[in-house]
Amino acid sequence: MNKSKREKLSLNEKIVEHKELIAAIISGIIILIAWRLDTVGLHTSAVVAYLTAFIIGGFAKAKEGIEDTLVDKRLNVELLMILAAVGSAIIGYWAEGAVLIFIFAMSGALETYAMNKSHREISSLMDMQPEEAWLVRGGFEPMKVAVSTLTKGDHLLVKPGERVPADGVIIKGTTSIDEAAISGEPLPVSKGINDEVFAGTVNLNGAITMEMTKSNDETLFQKIIALVQSAQSEKSPSQQFIEKFEGTYVNVVLITVIIMMFLPHYLLGWDWTTTFYRAMVLLVVASPCALVASIMPATLAAISNGAKNGILFKGGLHLEHLSVLNVLAVDKTGTLTQGKPEVTDVLVRDGIAFEEALLTLASIEAQSNHPLAQAITLHARQQGLTDFVHPEIEDVPGWGIKAIVNNHAYTVGKPDFVGKERAEAFADGAAARLASEGKTVIFMSDAEGIVAMVALKDTVRKEAQEAIAALKELGVKVVMLTGDNETTARVIAKEAGVDDYVAECLPETKVTHIKKYLAEDKFVGMVGDGINDAPALATATTGIAMGEGTDVALETADVVLMKNDLSKIAYAIKLSRKMQRIVKQNIIFSITVIAALIISNFLQVVDLPLGVIGHEGSTILVILNGLRMLRKQ
Repeated sequence: MNKSKREKLSLNEKIVEHKELIAAIISGIIILIAWRLDTVGLHTSAVVAYLTAFIIGGFAKAKEGIEDTLVDKRLNVELLMILAAVGSAIIGYWAEGAVLIFIFAMSGALETYAMNKSHREISSLMDMQPEEAWLVRGGFEPMKVAVSTLTKGDHLLVKPGERVPADGVIIKGTTSIDEAAISGEPLPVSKGINDEVFAGTVNLNGAITMEMTKSNDETLFQKIIALVQSAQSEKSPSQQFIEKFEGTYVNVVLITVIIMMFLPHYLLGWDWTTTFYRAMVLLVVASPCALVASIMPATLAAISNGAKNGILFKGGLHLEHLSVLNVLAVDKTGTLTQGKPEVTDVLVRDGIAFEEALLTLASIEAQSNHPLAQAITLHARQQGLTDFVHPEIEDVPGWGIKAIVNNHAYTVGKPDFVGKERAEAFADGAAARLASEGKTVIFMSDAEGIVAMVALKDTVRKEAQEAIAALKELGVKVVMLTGDNETTARVIAKEAGVDDYVAECLPETKVTHIKKYLAEDKFVGMVGDGINDAPALATATTGIAMGEGTDVALETADVVLMKNDLSKIAYAIKLSRKMQRIVKQNIIFSITVIAALIISNFLQVVDLPLGVIGHEGSTILVILNGLRMLRKQ
């Protein structure tokens, strides 16, 4: 598509998007012309102009009101406004009726803008999905193909500055990737061979070749879009109540207006014109437009705000629940901790060089895929020890490894495997002290005794400590549920700063504890990785999945954090509480304005133009107040 066609298409899309606003503005201009015609004595021309303003400004809302009435089988506020405008015209108040239509059309256009604004984050996400990719096959030059034609297993070249076209893993090259569209994290992430990359993210500074691992409709990018679109279409309980209330309220208003057309004439002695006029004013000021608009724009804006910051809500219900959260239960591994053990202490027998002992141990452990073995090997490399030898090893499942290194026999593993008494006595009994700190201790022995002892620990994330402190400030009690033993759980709980902990939890016992908290505190959240924590996530009032964008995290729980960052939970709670405050402000304000205008109308203090301004002005204000949720908290 050439540039001029794209620009023309874009202009047409903008016109369609803002057609309500354009119609309202045209209606306003015609009203000004009609008013001028009326002032110079051209009354018939003025009436024709006002009638034109009625049709242009009120067509969209009249159509919407009639269609909704036919579908829902109940009256709505749009019909109330149209009836009020028509009633005003019938008694000769053409200008007032036209102004009512104009302001109602303007508030409707603003509400549409609010909805479009909340959806814009999703539209911008969809625009980030590349349409073409460089396909690499055999020794041929890369060729540009449509992304829709790609299949799993295809090799793709991604050049610097281009967006990654599909989910996959890097098979050649290193680079930095901007993943802000996926995770909300502003800092680039370094990527190398075997690292995952996601569709829609930006390759910053190195050419890479990747293998596509998911089809186009299964990418993380598409799942995020589908998830947020689904959330925006799901209504919160408050919104559902307001919409049910609207139908009953409209019927009450219409009955009251009909009574108002007759009763004051006979009861208070009003003339028929005044009686009908006041009935039309009542029809305007009693309409619940502002009340109806109190919740949805704020909720949609909050969902969009969360999506922009790497927090995906699966509906307004979960936003409401977060605002009243009392207890948050968190899994340990991968949530509070790094999820990978790290070497914290290395002690070596007197008379043996530290580097020599660590290199020997790392050479033995390099033959194993066990997480503890990999951590020891990584630690040796970080110390600059990379000249590993290749020992003969015998793996003893459940215990450790026997190895021959440079014709010397070594045993690596638990105290019982290497000799419990000498392991406990080594380094003045350091093993007991390290174990009391929640660390796992591994020994290496030879014929003469213990050669070295290594302590490892799954360390607490620094950001987790800060996040828990922030949650406590918000009045949320944080409880750790872990499958670890009592000693490890106690140490991790103290370091992380949680209020309480439960050790040796199986998936079913986590559910039991969640039910106990629900009975005591009513609103309970659960944070987990979405796999073994799935039963507890489903049981909690609000399940929060943390998984760096994994498929399981997207399919589990009520809220998804695209990064393993607990601080996002505090942000989500603040977002939820602010949304609830704004909704309450809107509801109280709209009800107060409606009540004041109704009373003023009975006292004949407010006329139709002022009633129109007060009613529609309050609607515009609550919509604008709701749009404040789009700002970063």
